[in-house]
Amino acid sequence: MKAGIVGLPNVGKSTLFNCLSNAKAQSANFPFCTIEPNIGVVNVPDPRIVKLEELVKPERVQMATVDIVDIAGLVKGASKGEGLGNQFLGNIRECNAIIHVLRCFDNDNIVHVDGNVNPIRDKETIDIELQLKDLETVEKRLEKVNKAAKTGNKEAQIEKALLDRIKDALMQAKSARTVVPQSNEEEELFAGFQLITAKPVLYVCNVDEASAVNGNKYVDQVRELVKDEQAEVIVLSVGAEADINELESYEERQVFLEDLGLTEPGSAVLIRAAYKLLNLQTYFTAGVKEVRAWTIKVGDTAPKAAGVIHTDFEKGFIRAEVIAYEDYVAFGSEAKVKEAGKLRVEGKEYIVKDGDVMHFRFNV
Repeated sequence: MKAGIVGLPNVGKSTLFNCLSNAKAQSANFPFCTIEPNIGVVNVPDPRIVKLEELVKPERVQMATVDIVDIAGLVKGASKGEGLGNQFLGNIRECNAIIHVLRCFDNDNIVHVDGNVNPIRDKETIDIELQLKDLETVEKRLEKVNKAAKTGNKEAQIEKALLDRIKDALMQAKSARTVVPQSNEEEELFAGFQLITAKPVLYVCNVDEASAVNGNKYVDQVRELVKDEQAEVIVLSVGAEADINELESYEERQVFLEDLGLTEPGSAVLIRAAYKLLNLQTYFTAGVKEVRAWTIKVGDTAPKAAGVIHTDFEKGFIRAEVIAYEDYVAFGSEAKVKEAGKLRVEGKEYIVKDGDVMHFRFNV
């Protein structure tokens, strides 16, 4: 599952990527510094796995991860191939969610591609380019489906009705995610269109150090603009995060964070938000060999969760032995959980809950 970092050139995308992944992507004060997308596999900060490690004392620990992709900056005309438009749009289409970085700080030493700081204009520039590309996709599909719909083909008529609603939204400068499918059939069709503006989005307001806690006037403007989008807004001082990243000791980092008025790096908040944005959750396996966080989709059943470990686990699934994370911590060990009668045996229909500690029984 990939989350793509997007934004205009010079808003702090590559610097943010470096903070998240500790990979040293090129970051400089000129447009199109990023050409080929950089991909970082990022650990999802989770205090629960730290607690399980304390209790179990395993040989190794494996955290959940999410792929973060740093994509080239986009400019006006990208939908028609301007700048690195075609490449940008192809890269973002491959991602499952969008992290949209908006410049919300003043600094005369860092050039803005449009000459001045205006996050509302910047957001609309990217939105319009993505919407234009989706409109092109929708119109091509409509050309194909219109003929079949006219012959009375019911499936084609359902697809045409959905495409017409999406086209209407795009023509009004609204993203495809504002169109709600009315049936399971429409949901499947909608997913199959692979529209860029249908992807969930997280807005990251890149601010100066002084605004890292409460934001500023630019952040207020962004929050007001996206209040009806069902999108999350995060305030982050990317420059400060980069400085924190350069410090070697945990103590030094904590002092820096306290000086900023923060309790944890903003990058940790962002990673967790991206994980949630991708509709992901975590379950754990805990043994002396390994404590591990496994990533599944919200709503996955026990067999699907088992299949993440190995496909044979899903094919031959018999049952799952489940301990709620809170019970594991309260009693301190698997043995004591069993003694207290808190270990549950669940079957194929069980919907895994975030934080479940699980063992699977299977037969192949």
